[in-house]
Amino acid sequence: MAGPWREEKMIHRGAEAVVHAGSWMGRDAVLKQREARTWRHPDLDARLTKSRMSAEARLLVRLQDAGLPVPELLAVDLAEGWIITSRMPGGPLFDTLRAGDEATMLTDLGRLIQRIHAAGICHGDLTTHNILWDAEAGLSIIDLGLSKITDDIEPMGLDLQVLAECLKASHPDIEGGIDRVIAGYLAEGGREVVDRFNAIRSRVRYHG
Repeated sequence: MAGPWREEKMIHRGAEAVVHAGSWMGRDAVLKQREARTWRHPDLDARLTKSRMSAEARLLVRLQDAGLPVPELLAVDLAEGWIITSRMPGGPLFDTLRAGDEATMLTDLGRLIQRIHAAGICHGDLTTHNILWDAEAGLSIIDLGLSKITDDIEPMGLDLQVLAECLKASHPDIEGGIDRVIAGYLAEGGREVVDRFNAIRSRVRYHG
């Protein structure tokens, strides 16, 4: 794309979008460009792209207004299928935890997740790749492409279940990782969601 966007590098290619780092009007920024899905009818693909990108933009504004650490929406073009946000400081929590640096960040993460849920939003893909850590700024949440506004506690419980599975598979050396997250979550409230998470975890164990 032309205009005030200055590209630096591609940082991720996902199932439906390519993410680039660069700058927008002089600010460090991230560009997410949705790619056409050739197996879908073009009209359907265009409608889905507009719907998902519009939803992501609304979610970012809602979380920003709530004072939560998520990227700031800078620009969006629904017709062209791209969205530009500010670039959050730090790197993936995945790398920090793999390096053995834990401190209290998992408890803090639980607090942050509860605040996001309290704002009526579930993330939809809550892994340690979509959570950033910076020594000065702390935790932030990125990649809200699968997020949605909801008052249903089931997807919120599923957020915790996805994170629990991620911690178990990707960070097995951390003892009681999800328990630390839950302790932080409960410190902010959210007992009903934690109860649902425990019910989901029991179902998974039973069927597994």
